[in-house]
Amino acid sequence: MREEEFETAIKVLVVGNGAVGKSSMIQRYCKGIFTKDYKKTIGVDFLERQIEVAGEDVRLMLWDTAGQEEFDSITKSYYRGAHVCVLAFSTTDRKSFEAIESWKHKVEDECGDIVMVLVQNKIDLIDEATVESGEAETLAKQLKLKFYRTSVKDDFNVNEVFTYLAERYLECLSSADTEQPPEHQIGMFSASKGADGAGGESSKKEGGNSKGRPSETTFQLRPNKTRTGGKKKSFLSSCSVL
Repeated sequence: MREEEFETAIKVLVVGNGAVGKSSMIQRYCKGIFTKDYKKTIGVDFLERQIEVAGEDVRLMLWDTAGQEEFDSITKSYYRGAHVCVLAFSTTDRKSFEAIESWKHKVEDECGDIVMVLVQNKIDLIDEATVESGEAETLAKQLKLKFYRTSVKDDFNVNEVFTYLAERYLECLSSADTEQPPEHQIGMFSASKGADGAGGESSKKEGGNSKGRPSETTFQLRPNKTRTGGKKKSFLSSCSVL
């Protein structure tokens, strides 16, 4: 397969308590729409957006996860393979703010030390705030996370959140890829096939069985040839989270 058929695909988790605006954030970013009607996410939802970062085509695969505990067993299985994560809480929901560290641990238990960002949503409702400005900033410093205040309703800082995650991931990927052998490359997938539910890129093996049933699905992970070579070094050790 030709090198130009490959792109960088980034699996993005958006986690946090229910009703903090996770689904609205993804809808705003991917479709440019906003609705005031709240509809609880059952399990997980998924949307994509293609962007360009530093001259490179990037496909963001955004996974919207349910914030209620009864869905934990479902949503955790979709955490695996994620590259970056949004930890979201609401300006008007104190409990969602207090739950951020718990959400961070849940993601780290499944994904390890990935790039994350802390997001305070619904700042258009600042008059109803239950979280003080200084508290959110202090938490971000304690967790060593980049911090954004957003308003999905007013489309404020939504693009900036996901652009930051893509840029940080590419920085980490570039640093790791130049120092790892090809078999350890991550994040580069075939762009010519559909995305699978685990956040990877799948393709069908050639041929099939005599009864015409679908042949076995396999993952194709390919490095960007311009990033290979050098000494071995772990991906995480080459990336420090701000």
